[in-house]
Amino acid sequence: MSEGEINMNKWSARMTGLLFLLSTCAYLIGSGLLNPILKRPELLTDSSLNQTIVVTGLFLELINAIAVVGIAILLYPVLRKYNEALMLGYFASRVIESAILMFSLISPILLIMLSGELKGAEPSGRPYLQMIAKVAVESHFILFELAMIVLSLGSLLFCYVLYRSRLVPRFLSIIGFMGYAGLLTSSCLAISGLDVGAILYIPGAIFEILLPLWLMVKGFNLRAENPR
Repeated sequence: MSEGEINMNKWSARMTGLLFLLSTCAYLIGSGLLNPILKRPELLTDSSLNQTIVVTGLFLELINAIAVVGIAILLYPVLRKYNEALMLGYFASRVIESAILMFSLISPILLIMLSGELKGAEPSGRPYLQMIAKVAVESHFILFELAMIVLSLGSLLFCYVLYRSRLVPRFLSIIGFMGYAGLLTSSCLAISGLDVGAILYIPGAIFEILLPLWLMVKGFNLRAENPR
């Protein structure tokens, strides 16, 4: 491998790490702003009173949706030599995840519009607007869980390629397997109406913090390269 290729892989690793952290932070802050408002009983009134918070949350979640595609774009050239088919699957899963996440942001935008309509609505029309708002919120959360299912399936492929390639320590890949399997289980249960809480998210959260830090500090272990 030439010095130019080594430098490019180091740059890709660092940028991937940065995008992982950007994605995680943007989502955590964005959902932290949005979800408390979306879960309130007086949904349209609260959305109207907190439009700045809603817009800020939407912007941060949009950053997350864009960042996940950037991660796939950076990882594909580095890892495709180990298993191109699986990495294509991972790339596709992140694009689909991003599209679903972006589509889910229509619901909060709709709430802002409905809150404006509520101010001038007749009393008889307000229950109808509230019903639309509830459907929009339910759609937002269901779409998020669908995006997490797609993410989990694609990321299990990614962790397998990482494990086989040894580009990062195998314990990181194992944590990733555990994390995305837990996320897949949690999201499937959530769509079925069963909320198991955040316990199944913990391994995935650990992976999405440790992996980017490792990539930013150590990069890929290029000396361990042994494609297939």
